[in-house]
Parts: sequence; structure tokens; C-alpha cells
Amino acid sequence: MTKAPAQREYFLDSIRAWLMLLGIPFHISLIYSSHMWHVNSAYPSWWLTLFNDAIHAFRMQVFFVISGYFSYMLYLRYPMKRWWTVRVERVGIPMLTAIPLLTLPQFIMLQYVKDKTSEWHTLSTYDKFNTLAWELISHLWFLLVLVILTTVSMWLFKKIKNNAERFLGSISMGKLTLWFLLFGIIWAAIRRIILVISPEILRDALFNFTVMQSLFYIPFFLLGALTFINPRLKTLFTTPSIGCAVGSLLAFSAYLLNQRYGSGEGWMYENEAVITMLLGLWMVNVVFSLGHRLLNFQSARVTYFVNASLFIYLVHHPLTLLFGAWITPHIQSNLLGFITGLVFVVGIAILLYEVHLRIPLLRFLFSGKPQVTDGQPQVSTR
Repeated sequence: MTKAPAQREYFLDSIRAWLMLLGIPFHISLIYSSHMWHVNSAYPSWWLTLFNDAIHAFRMQVFFVISGYFSYMLYLRYPMKRWWTVRVERVGIPMLTAIPLLTLPQFIMLQYVKDKTSEWHTLSTYDKFNTLAWELISHLWFLLVLVILTTVSMWLFKKIKNNAERFLGSISMGKLTLWFLLFGIIWAAIRRIILVISPEILRDALFNFTVMQSLFYIPFFLLGALTFINPRLKTLFTTPSIGCAVGSLLAFSAYLLNQRYGSGEGWMYENEAVITMLLGLWMVNVVFSLGHRLLNFQSARVTYFVNASLFIYLVHHPLTLLFGAWITPHIQSNLLGFITGLVFVVGIAILLYEVHLRIPLLRFLFSGKPQVTDGQPQVSTR
């Protein structure tokens, strides 16, 4: 067993929490964007559409780098089986808890909001199952992907550990850019081959979550692990780079153009994969360097939101849909509606978080961690 590094990575804890909490303005702005969602305002806002795209284009790529970083840190701390158990419990238990308590009631509510209750009996057995898979996993998809990546990493991390010297040689952002360009092209090629051979597979929820999403994010997850073992790579990401900043702006511009002029029947999704693969890599530098400079300190307030971020993320989605279905139609201003939505969702989410802290069973179900005895401080889940 290897001890964890003495220096706590406060800036990575903070970045991960903020990336999780960005899901709230992301989904609220989705209501007011031009993108079709479960609920939409009568008049979409161009600037909230741009704001929504800016969050969506990079957030999860950076999140999975941090997840890979902390996962490998814990991999060195625990024996293999213990590591897998700890990691799967901390993401799998909250996911399984949220399905019956949050996403199932959310799905039932949406059937009435969208007036689709009369159509349910007309669906085939497979369509019912597939619809439930899409809706019940919903915004929990990243937890399912983390379970899969953790399981796959039982083999991958062993390879990395046994061949660590190979990953400690010369490395540059140019080389990483070429690798991630290749990863994006490979993912795009896989999707295009499936689309040509058997397009119906791509509408299957479980296939998309377990295979396509996992394949897309595994390079970022492994990049996080390599960043943990390679100080030079970590320095590369925490040192500001003009090239990465400019590259991110150009890639985001390409992302917007693809959204505006791309077609689902064409190469829109394949182009998006290549663009967001590169954008995600470059944004790791932008986010890490800013976070290292501005967020690398200990704070009781930051620690609170680090601990609360997963719970708040889990409950914010149904709260956002409640707001969009019944409150949004009564607010004429998109800006006022967006601000009101933030106050509504964040306020109730924090209140629910405080309530759940006082119920031991809920604390366990929404954290996946055994509860500490009285007097022991609660620490953030990594």
C-alpha cells in the first residue's frame, strides 16, 4: 500500500466541485436556449444558448481528467479489490439511489407535463425499456461511465503502474494534441461504421451510455491518471499556455459552427467528437492553470460545496424541470427567469442537502461512504 501525497490538491477538489455545480446553470440555461429539451421557454435567448454551449463543450472532459487523477491516487493507496469496491460504492450507490428517488418520479412527472401518458401503451416492450433507460439514467450517465472506467482500469492502471517509466519521458502539448486528435478520429470512425452497418444500435440508451460514452471519455480518464504519476505532465497543465487558450477559442468557434450548420444525417456528431476531444484537452490547461492560481487554498466554505456538490447535482435536475414546467411560463424575461431558476434550484438543493445530512441512511445512500462516528470530520469523496 502506498501513502497518498502529503499535499492536498485543494485546487483540483474545488475545480471538480465547480464543474459539478456548473450542471445547474447549464440545465437552467437549456430551458432558455434554442436547443430542444424537456421544457423550453416560449422565446429562446441567443446569449443563454451561447452560455449553454460554452459549458457543454468542455465541462465533462475536464471532470473525467480529475476523476482519473483521484482514482489513480486511491489505486496506489488501497489493494486492488479494496480500491475497486471503494470507487464503485462511491459512485454506484448514489446512482442506484437516485434512480427510484429522483429520476423515476421525474420521468412520471414529464409524462404528464408533455401529455404523453396516453401514448405509453402503444410502445413496444423494447421501446418502453429503451425509453426508461434513457430517462432513468438521464443526468446520472457519468456515474455509470465512472463505474465502467473504474472496472476497466483494474487492468489499465496495472499496466500504467508496471510501465510507469514509459510515461515519464519527454511529453509536450503538441504530442498530446496529436494523440487526442487521433482518439477523436477513431471515435468518429467507430460511430460512422455503426451508423452505416446498424444505425438502430445508436438509438439504444444502454449502448450509448456504456459503450460510446465510455470510449469517448476513457482518454481523459487515463490522462488524469498519467497526470498524477508524471510531475512534468502536471506542470504542463498547471502552467498557463497561450497556445491552449487560443486553441480553445478556435475549437469552441468550430463547435458553434458545427452546431449551427451541421446536420444529424451528415457528419455533425463525428465532427463534434473530434472538436470536443481537442477542446477538452486544451481546456484542461486553461482550467487547471486558473484553478491552481485562484483556488489552491483551504476554505471551510469551499469544503462545504466540495462535499455537497454530488448531492446538489443529483437533485438539481428534477428541481430544474419542476421550475421549467410550472414557473418558467409565468416569467416573461429570460434573464429574470434564469436568475430566478438559479435561486430556486440552488436554494432548495442546499436545503435538501442539509436535511439529508441529518438522516444517516440518506447520507450513506447519496455518498456511498460508510458514516463516520461522531466527532470525526467529514472529508470530501474523491
